[in-house]
Amino acid sequence: MKTISWGRLRKSPDDRGYFAELFRQEDTPYVQDNVSVSCFGAVRGLHLQTKHPQAKFVVVLSGEIFDVWVDLRTGSPSFKKAEYKRLGVLDWIFIPAGFAHGFQALDNNTIVMYKCSDFYHPEDESGIVWNDCDLHIPWPRTAILSNKDQTLPSLKDAYTY
Repeated sequence: MKTISWGRLRKSPDDRGYFAELFRQEDTPYVQDNVSVSCFGAVRGLHLQTKHPQAKFVVVLSGEIFDVWVDLRTGSPSFKKAEYKRLGVLDWIFIPAGFAHGFQALDNNTIVMYKCSDFYHPEDESGIVWNDCDLHIPWPRTAILSNKDQTLPSLKDAYTY
């Protein structure tokens, strides 16, 4: 069973700035790269796909985020538990398939890139409402949400794997 992991990308600085290798792994079949640009306070999530679960490798390229994941893998010791971590520039996190995932931007023009192990299937998307009281997530700022994210199901009604 794959687990959550995180770290910071290594930089190679010079007089022009720096170079950083974003991702390198030969045995993981990522098929789609996404990028989001978010304003201060924007919440994206908590998202998942039911029939096409996605593992995600997430990297913060600009700004800072409050990253949140919820384990929806039946039988897992952390089943239906939320965890979270602040991530800054060049910090990364790996979220295995079977988790709902989301984040809040803590700066304007926060840029997040994520590699996904399956394609986006709009007919297959679901999630958990960001402020579900059973998750006890201490969101750091007032949330700015899409209409879709405001109407996601509660944890008790969420899809599980």
